[in-house]
Amino acid sequence: MDNCAEIYRRFLDGDESAVGEIMEKVFYSLVFFTDSYVRDVHSAEDIALEVMSELFVHKRGYDFRVSLKTYLFMLAKSRASDFIRHRSVLKTEELSEALDAADERADLEKKVLKDERARAVNDAIAGLPEDMRTAVHLVFFEGLSYKEAAKVMRKNSKQIDNLLYRAKKVLRELLADEKENL
Repeated sequence: MDNCAEIYRRFLDGDESAVGEIMEKVFYSLVFFTDSYVRDVHSAEDIALEVMSELFVHKRGYDFRVSLKTYLFMLAKSRASDFIRHRSVLKTEELSEALDAADERADLEKKVLKDERARAVNDAIAGLPEDMRTAVHLVFFEGLSYKEAAKVMRKNSKQIDNLLYRAKKVLRELLADEKENL
């Protein structure tokens, strides 16, 4: 059983401090993951809060068959897909709001990616096709196993292995080109 699931069991047993511990361990990862789908930090935060709220309000929704982190990422991906499907086709916003959103996205990236090399890797990953990018994020950034990532992405472990193999190959080439250009 993963550490978050143990903390969640404490919550179910009445320990209210467990809510803060789970939020601290998972929330920003959920926001970052969700933002990679919806491309809007505010909406990503809303979706992450909604997912976390569902965990604590609907106490019997999580059944401990998968790790809590995997369960939350599955919910977040589903909610992000729903959000994208229901988002209006043409969205207008004030320029100042757009600049604020861009600033907040940059702040979130700085929080997650601290040094210049990590930013170069993140840019290379952002250039990957969506399936590869998602597999890389789940396995390498979130620490999910191939099996857990397969559940989130609705694929099998071999497909995850193939996606990661191809992603590593593409990333090696992109990062080698990046290094030559410096």
